Amino acid sequence: MGRPRTPLIDRPRIATVALELVDANGEFSVPAIARRLGVQTGSLYHHVDGRDGVIELIRERVTQAIDVSTLSAPAWDTALQDWARSYRAAFAAHPKVIPLLTTHPVRAPGMLDQYERVVRVLMDAGFATVDVMPLITALENTVLGSALDLAAPETMWEPADTTSTPRLSQALAAIGEGRADAAFEIALAAFMGYARGVLEGYEG
Repeated sequence: MGRPRTPLIDRPRIATVALELVDANGEFSVPAIARRLGVQTGSLYHHVDGRDGVIELIRERVTQAIDVSTLSAPAWDTALQDWARSYRAAFAAHPKVIPLLTTHPVRAPGMLDQYERVVRVLMDAGFATVDVMPLITALENTVLGSALDLAAPETMWEPADTTSTPRLSQALAAIGEGRADAAFEIALAAFMGYARGVLEGYEG
C-alpha cells in the first residue's frame, strides 16, 4: 500500500488534538493523542520531543492568537496595555491550558520572540534591565489570573442569607455585568501606574 498523499500526523495536527484534549480535560497524554490521530504512539516521537514538545506546541498554538502588532505602538505604555489585553483574550479562550503551561519553562520560539519584543519595548522606554523581568512577570500574573477569572462563574460569592453578611450582600448586589473585565482593567491600571512610577523614579 502506498503512502497517503496527506500525512496522518504532523505538528499542526498534534497541536490541534492536544489542545482539544486539554480544553476538555485539563490534561493530555501522548498515547491519547496518538489514539485520536489513529497512529501508534511511537509515530508521534518523529514529530515532537515527547511530552515537553507537545506542551510547547500547545503554547505556540494558543499564543498565535496574541496580536503582536500592538508592541509596535509608539508609546511604551500603550504597547504594553494592548498586548496585555490581547494576551488575556488568547488564554481566556483556553483557560485549562494555564496551569499546564505555567509549570513548564517557555521554549516555544514564537513566544520567546514575543518576550524579546516586550523586553525591547521596556528597555527602549528607559527601564533598567534589572526591573524588566519582574515587571513582565507581574503583568503576566495579572493577565493569566484574569484569564482564569473569565472562566469562573459570574457570581463567585453566595451568602446563605443577607443578615450575616450585610455589607458583602450589598456589594454583591451592586455588581453589574462584566465583573471580570472590570477587575482586570483595575489591576492593569494599577500595574501601569506602578510601572510609570518606576520610570519616573529613575529621574528623581
